[in-house]
Amino acid sequence: MAESRAVCGERVRRPFDAVLFDRDGTLVVDVPYNADPTLVTPLPTVADTMRRLREDGIRVGVVTNQSGVGRGLITTEQLQEVHEAIDDLIGPFDVWEVCTHAPEAHCECRKPRPGLLLAAMSRLGVQPSRTVMIGDIGSDLDAAAAAGVLGVLVPTPATRQDEVAAAGLVAHDLAAAVELAAGHLAADQAMREAEAVGAGS
Repeated sequence: MAESRAVCGERVRRPFDAVLFDRDGTLVVDVPYNADPTLVTPLPTVADTMRRLREDGIRVGVVTNQSGVGRGLITTEQLQEVHEAIDDLIGPFDVWEVCTHAPEAHCECRKPRPGLLLAAMSRLGVQPSRTVMIGDIGSDLDAAAAAGVLGVLVPTPATRQDEVAAAGLVAHDLAAAVELAAGHLAADQAMREAEAVGAGS
């Protein structure tokens, strides 16, 4: 079970073991079909948030749709170079799960389907109930819900208002999203424990 930094000489347990992130618009500035690693730019609070999660022993992964490969707009080699640049700047990540299919392929991995998240959790050996998904659009949260994972939306100017309205948890940046998820899961855990005590009394 993951733990957070020391508080008053003790370790406070985090209510999650892994955080999965969307790539474009969540970790880095969205450059459509980016094939140039020099254009990779981390978003504010991302590097510090990644550092703190790793210090806390939290597993981190990326789950991302990259249909530019399936559409013939970028090569797998170019995609890998971009991902290596992201790892160099804010990584390394414990797992990458990438869907390179075009939408018309109707694959099982492309978000909003849960395939990427399920594969990432399997590789990390974590349970959905102790996993968080953070993204910037509705399909990220839809995939999280389909996988049984808590989702948090961090909107950008490109995020539709209906997606923001439909999101259960919304944060203004990545650092706030992690803390919001921690508070929500901790409250759920406390409620379940209280219910269990009540049922046994």
